[in-house]
Amino acid sequence: MSSATDASAGRAQIAERTLRTDRWWLPPLVTLVGLSAWVIYATVRVFLQQWYFVAEYNYLSPFYSPCLSYGCVPEAAHFGRVLPDLPWLPYAAVSLPFLLLFRLTCYYYRKAYYRSFWASPPACAVAEPHRRYTGETRFPLLLQNAHRYFFYLALIVTVINTYDAIKAFQTADGGFGLGLGNIILVGNVVLLWIYTVSCHSCRSIIGGRLNHFSRHPLRYRLWGVVSRLNGRHMEWAWITLATLAITDFYIMAVSAGWFADPRIIN
Repeated sequence: MSSATDASAGRAQIAERTLRTDRWWLPPLVTLVGLSAWVIYATVRVFLQQWYFVAEYNYLSPFYSPCLSYGCVPEAAHFGRVLPDLPWLPYAAVSLPFLLLFRLTCYYYRKAYYRSFWASPPACAVAEPHRRYTGETRFPLLLQNAHRYFFYLALIVTVINTYDAIKAFQTADGGFGLGLGNIILVGNVVLLWIYTVSCHSCRSIIGGRLNHFSRHPLRYRLWGVVSRLNGRHMEWAWITLATLAITDFYIMAVSAGWFADPRIIN
């Protein structure tokens, strides 16, 4: 009787943290290193406040878009300048919090940093080191439930990034131009769109609250496309982190004069 009571009281009482014999710690470690490296790079870049724009070809780094500070080069401020020029205030301070909150509340990223940074839990069948688990019922994790609203805001920023990529086909003299930077910018924005619309919230918005798909054939078709993309949402999340960093680094390198942008047209 007592053994049954003990068994129903909670977890199995074993001395080992886990009975797994594989390298269960490797995936969260890789995630920890990868996300940390990206955050460090992105933080340095947004506060560097230089080498973000190539005036000759209208290349604007996505880390500085939209460039709304009075410190922005006028040609890079496609939507005007409204923010004060302060060393601690990123030039794109209006959009960066939206993107950060969209990523932080993303269902994949929750899994990623819960396991890697908070070890809650670090892996399946591995006990977490925390005494209590309250889930997403208390602040600040309660904000995770606002992911849908951050999706709408991130959608606006993605539209702005698309505008930047199109604007980059216009050279400083008003003509049409095509270079390696244009290909990188377009590739990045296409992948950003795929990551954004493959979001679980987007899938719910398109197909949610429908009792009869047959009565809504267009929404059903869109739901099917988004569902297929959603199946690889984790991959799109990592791919877009890479393309954002690559795009920013390329524009920084061209802007700093480390090498010239290979031109195809003009």
